[in-house]
Amino acid sequence: MRKKVSIIGAGNVGASLAQLVVQSGLADVVLQDIVEGVPQGKALDLSQACPLWGSSVTVTGTNDFSPTANSDVIVITAGFPRKPGMLREQLLAANAEVVSGVTKKSAELSPKAVIIVVTNPMDAMTYLSYKVSGFDHSRVIGMGGVLDSARFRTFVAWEFNVAPKDVEALVLGGHGVAMVPMPRYTTVKGVPLTELLPKDKIDALIHRTREGGAEIVSLLKTGSAFYAPAAATFEMVKAILLDEKRILPCSAYLNGQYGVKDVYNGVPVILGCNGVEKIIELKLNKEEMDEFVKSAQSVRATIDELKI
Repeated sequence: MRKKVSIIGAGNVGASLAQLVVQSGLADVVLQDIVEGVPQGKALDLSQACPLWGSSVTVTGTNDFSPTANSDVIVITAGFPRKPGMLREQLLAANAEVVSGVTKKSAELSPKAVIIVVTNPMDAMTYLSYKVSGFDHSRVIGMGGVLDSARFRTFVAWEFNVAPKDVEALVLGGHGVAMVPMPRYTTVKGVPLTELLPKDKIDALIHRTREGGAEIVSLLKTGSAFYAPAAATFEMVKAILLDEKRILPCSAYLNGQYGVKDVYNGVPVILGCNGVEKIIELKLNKEEMDEFVKSAQSVRATIDELKI
């Protein structure tokens, strides 16, 4: 029996992710959205592309949740997008209600699934989904670190005019301006960034990475990033479905790791069929640890606003 991935929210991120999963042939896809006709139309369009992609999976579009039953992975992209000048945290009240509702319905129908939360403010929404679902925290994960690290890799690759695949980058902390790019753990073909660039240039790359999402929002004017977020989420979905044991930076529940408790924050994890199988604790220097704790405190403050 093929695996099943249910994507809650058929907007740009959800639909782009659906395309990646369908094109890969890894799993059947259920695309759910509250807008009548939208998930059905996009599912039909994707289904008609399957012969061209050589994919044999099925794609279902729906406005209710019953077709999502017994999913292996549930991806929550539903919510309101960020507008120009809007901080992720300003989305809190609007998206908390959405995420709480879809998590409850999805979790009841797929009690063994792994949940990936994409909706912003992502770290706080992941914590909310964890509380509402009743799942073990290892099976509720936030997408953020993979995307932020990809953005950092892109900007470093442009700086050196090299292939992005030859750059490895690591970004810790919350998804947003409080993220913590790690130049010591960022390498160009194995050489640390700190040995290749002066501090001022590294700081400029870090600043652009932190503002990566806002830069796209300001350019698009009526929307936010979706290709890279979908691609980042697909990396996580694939790691889970294929039990790849990938080391990826994800928003995971911390219970003492890095000196932080009861909060979701971006850290490197081993990702497999059971979700987060292990959190990898890096040796951070004082400056890095201070930045990480500051980021966790920022996420904690947002979570406290949820009053859960």
